[in-house]
Amino acid sequence: MITRRKFFSGAAALVGASALAQRIAGGTQLLAAQTPGTQAPGNNANYRPVVTPNGSSLPWIMKGGVKEFHLIAEPVKREFAPGMMVNCWGYNGQTPGPTIEAVEGDRIRVLVTNKLPEPTTVHWHGFILPNGMDGVGGVTQKHIPPGETYAYEFTLRQHGAQMYHPHSDEMTQMAMGMEGFFIIHPKEGYPQPVDRHFLIFLQEWAIEPGTFTPNPNVMTDFNIFTFNSRVWPGTNPLVIRRNERVRISFANLSMDSHPIHFHGHRWWVVETDGGPIPKSGWWPEATVNVPPGTTRTVEFVADNPGDWPLHCHKNHHAMNAMSHNIPNVIGTDQKGVAQKIGKLVPGYMAMGETGMHDVTEMEGMMPRPRNTLPMMTGAGQFGPIEMGGMFTLLKVRDGITTYDDPGWYQNPPGTVASSVAGPGSSNEKLKEPGHHDHS
Repeated sequence: MITRRKFFSGAAALVGASALAQRIAGGTQLLAAQTPGTQAPGNNANYRPVVTPNGSSLPWIMKGGVKEFHLIAEPVKREFAPGMMVNCWGYNGQTPGPTIEAVEGDRIRVLVTNKLPEPTTVHWHGFILPNGMDGVGGVTQKHIPPGETYAYEFTLRQHGAQMYHPHSDEMTQMAMGMEGFFIIHPKEGYPQPVDRHFLIFLQEWAIEPGTFTPNPNVMTDFNIFTFNSRVWPGTNPLVIRRNERVRISFANLSMDSHPIHFHGHRWWVVETDGGPIPKSGWWPEATVNVPPGTTRTVEFVADNPGDWPLHCHKNHHAMNAMSHNIPNVIGTDQKGVAQKIGKLVPGYMAMGETGMHDVTEMEGMMPRPRNTLPMMTGAGQFGPIEMGGMFTLLKVRDGITTYDDPGWYQNPPGTVASSVAGPGSSNEKLKEPGHHDHS
């Protein structure tokens, strides 16, 4: 039996959803800004700037032939979705930190200022570089004390999707959100350039209901799972014009692997954190597993219009604030007990007998702890979506002229699944055993 007290003591996770439909936030990006010929961080015309949904890229200046970037390690406040703010650590006011883009062969300098309350470093994950620039505190360098700035300088000797993160109290600092992408474009350009390249950092958090600060001591029992430190319905959609070639890079510094699945298409796995895979070695998937400490990059042609989910396929990872200590009462008749408890606890409601669909209707009926999102949240044009966490949408459209959220896909007539028989339906006869329609 689920009591009202126990229900909320674990996480307000099982409360509803459809009443919390939120407009997905996102900025305007003109298609013209990324049409062929647009130059990104290099000189080759087929470089295009990457897109970090709910994030940004780090600017640089040229000094004496060196591209100079400035990272600031600092505490940040991150809105995971409307209604939930989290005390994180990150870079330049955000988590993940801003994406760094450069080109193979570039000489780069990264100035790292530490505004954390403890020492830190920056490790350039997967990079081929001089040992003293590897960023491992106590091994290759001194830890960066609070208030000081260290310089990392090296030449980029490879290309691909890489990461940066601390190697100083990394258990705490990475669990608090210190991580970011570093994209290195190939010196000779891409043999088959893409129209859009999205970056998604996978992370998991332990944030008790009603609190604001993640617990970095948790090893396995996480309750919040994010794309770029956002959860559905706060995750930006990936808006794509039909027939564009798309690349998505995923990065994972969490404690678990994440099988990322998408609908309506298949993709090719084209790159790992070790670098590009020769085209003869690409393999098709609809789900790519991203183990801890790795990146995976996929490509596909978005030739199937619609609103297509993109999500982690570990079931709990596409939910918010899940409680893991609530008893299983599926199939249990709680009516008698609920009536008795209701006399002692006004407003008591028994839940969970038939699954969790009904809790999506209870958002306005039962309060939840502050700063805590419902487990299943967000509404679509056909009703509650009943997802959260690592979930967003690919919005593939014909004829769009901007990358703004185009709203819900208008399916052509006759192409939406619908009822063919049921109580009161004109097709009720279809349910009759042995019935044959000879009309």
